[in-house]
Amino acid sequence: MSFFDRFRNKSKEAPKVAVKAAKDVKQAVAKPIASAKPKTGAACAEKTPESIQAAQLKAADLGALLPGAPPNGKINLAIYWAAACGGCDVSLLDVNERILTIGDMANIVMWPIAADGKEHDIAEMKDGEITVSIISGAVRNSENEHMVKLLRKKSAIVVCYGTCACFGGSPALANLVPGGKDEILDYVYKKTPTTANFQADYHAGSPVIPQTEFGAPEGKLTLPVLYDTVKTLDQVIDVDYYIPGCPPLQESISHLLKAVADLLYNGVALPPKGTVVGIVTKTLCEQCPRRKEHRRITKIVEPHQIDVDPDLCLMDQGTLCLGPATVGGCNARCTRVGQPCRGCYGPTAAVQEQGASALTAIASMFPVLDDDATIEEEAIVDIMSTVKDPLGYFYAFTMGKSLIKRSVSEKGGK
Repeated sequence: MSFFDRFRNKSKEAPKVAVKAAKDVKQAVAKPIASAKPKTGAACAEKTPESIQAAQLKAADLGALLPGAPPNGKINLAIYWAAACGGCDVSLLDVNERILTIGDMANIVMWPIAADGKEHDIAEMKDGEITVSIISGAVRNSENEHMVKLLRKKSAIVVCYGTCACFGGSPALANLVPGGKDEILDYVYKKTPTTANFQADYHAGSPVIPQTEFGAPEGKLTLPVLYDTVKTLDQVIDVDYYIPGCPPLQESISHLLKAVADLLYNGVALPPKGTVVGIVTKTLCEQCPRRKEHRRITKIVEPHQIDVDPDLCLMDQGTLCLGPATVGGCNARCTRVGQPCRGCYGPTAAVQEQGASALTAIASMFPVLDDDATIEEEAIVDIMSTVKDPLGYFYAFTMGKSLIKRSVSEKGGK
């Protein structure tokens, strides 16, 4: 039985910038921009409107439109989309009207979704000739790996942009398929209703799966090689800055643009290498305005199954929420409108395993305290069994950075 059948049935130096605009800038370590090592444990503390407001990430003050080209000329900017949905690429437009003047600041030498840049054009550039490369998406295949390594070589600064690049995101859930890429390809091209019908109609008895190489009359055609393991960007190349989010929000993007603009136009040093842009010192819970009553969970429900109280903590209403285990920065966009946090901003700095941290927080709400021992172990199992896809829920965005990183088969023995 395949995985799909089972599922159906059940702080460092600031990077050196190789551009004229930064030539005379003292490369001192600057104060991190909208970044911190968040604390945990206070997510359920008493909140006030003032404390909630104080925990919000504020957008950077970008001032007026960019004033034409920088004093020492335009920089080169590259944007690449690896294994992801494309939402991160679109989110870059959230600089509002400044999108009209970014072209004055930078030559966009690659942006596949918007510009006709070619791989060979990048390969012919000098090392470090690209000032900033913004890379979104996980590394899923040979093309992704080749391009991110090429951009790293040609770039002074690489920004790991979005949840898939930072943590693996949804693509990394493919790591849970025991048979790896072979099982995935078999299912996609032979088992889905449309492909099964296609194979039966056109390749009965000899189903076909796209090959990585094909000799056509016009020459050799190639496709990227799919990998068994989806990796995060920093598992493949060195990364200078991180911006999490699915996709990153306008506030985060504003801080990125301000850092680059301050460097080019004002000579302000970049923040320390490794800075995570667009997060705060709090967990998401502390950005959430919902009232916490520390209720005990006796059953787990989805938001559509209940009449959601607009003011009460979703966890108190029996809806799983990863807020206690997720770093703040999104200003609780989802929970404010009645949808639980799924953890796209990743774990706080205090924990390594976001899923385990979330599970601990949720389990602590079961009625199993000494003075409230009203639940048996079997009942706990019954409650947890209502979570239809635990791995997919607790690791929806961070499987690529989990301790195990993929499915593991336990072999029996005497």
